[in-house]
Formats: sequence, C-alpha cells, structure tokens
Amino acid sequence: MSKRHVLIFNRFERFWHWTQAIAIFVLLFTGFGIHGLHPFGDFETLVSAHVLAAVYLMVLWVFAIFWHLTTGSWRHYVPTSQGLLRVARYYAIDIFKGEDHPYRKHFWRKHNPLQAITYLALKLVLFPAIWLSGLAYLSYGLWSQGAMTNGALEWVALAHTAAAFAMLVFIILHIYLLTTGHSFAEHVRPMVTGYDEIELSDVEEAYLRQDEPGRLRR
Repeated sequence: MSKRHVLIFNRFERFWHWTQAIAIFVLLFTGFGIHGLHPFGDFETLVSAHVLAAVYLMVLWVFAIFWHLTTGSWRHYVPTSQGLLRVARYYAIDIFKGEDHPYRKHFWRKHNPLQAITYLALKLVLFPAIWLSGLAYLSYGLWSQGAMTNGALEWVALAHTAAAFAMLVFIILHIYLLTTGHSFAEHVRPMVTGYDEIELSDVEEAYLRQDEPGRLRR
C-alpha cells in the first residue's frame, strides 16, 4: 500500500455538489420563509425564488442521473453489508474514544458502507419525495378539480414539508461529521480541489499510472 494524492472528485462532481448545496439552502430558507418562520422577504418573492431554485435543482438532478449512469459512478452507491457494522459502531461509539476510522477509502469505492446506504436512500427516497410532492404542489391547479382531491393539497404540503425537514436533519448530520476525525478543512478540501490522500493497492496504482495518469498528483 502507498499513500498518494488522487483526483477522486472531478469537475462535474464538485460543480454538482456545491451548486446543489446552494440550491438546497435557498430552498430551505425560502420554504421556511413561506411558512412564516422568518421575516426576511415578502411572500411572492420567496415563492418565486423557491420555484426557480427547485427548477434548477431538478434540472441538475437529471444531468447528475445521466452522468452517474453513463460514467459508471453509480457503482459507488451500491450498498454492501461488508464492514457496515464496524463503521456504524465507529460513529456510534468508537469515534468518541478517539479510535481510527475502520474504513479505508478505495479508488474504486470512495464511500464507506454507511455513506453508500445513506446517499442511496437520499437519491432513491428523499429526493424523489421532495421532487414529486413539490411538483404536485406546483401543479395543484391542474388536478384539484373533483371530490377525490378535497384535502389532498394539505397532505401534499405535509409530505413536502416533512421531506424538507428530513433534508435539514441530513445537512446538520453531514456538517457535524465534517467536524469529526480529521480537521474540517481536510474533510472539505477534496470537494474543493478534487484530490484526496488515499492508500492505493499495487493494482490500483498500476491502473492509474497506465490508464489515468492525470488523476495522480505528482
């Protein structure tokens, strides 16, 4: 094993991550404002900004899904039980004892088992819940006619708000975990520069040297 600085996150991944984060913060801020939880901005402006940020995020997700499928990056999110309990125990108990993280980041699999399951749940459950409930809310005028739809908007609003709070909980936990283990800057730097220091097996290093030498920082 040898430690090398490797380009883990390419430009699109970093662009997708940061612009998605900005859009989500805008959506949370405007959404809470629409519900009257803060006094910043009038209702119409907040609604307009909320819709624009939502449309941008949905378009970004479409491109991200296409990118994951065409580049094979979806493999990083395939769940596995191998090492899952050790990682879960680390975050629940061992992290408070100052023990080392049990997962070694691989070039072929940059997310630990718990991260993979969490991100997969976000992409398959939480994001679609926000997306579909938001679209249903926005298009209410097209399907609101008839006795069967009485009271439906309230349930749509509750589902959308619940998904938003779930997203807020994820963000809080995500930021909290950035403060554990290594320094905050060390956690964030790879998503800024794209490079992270990881241990490469002989096979991984040979592959990178021959097929993707641009990923190795000299």
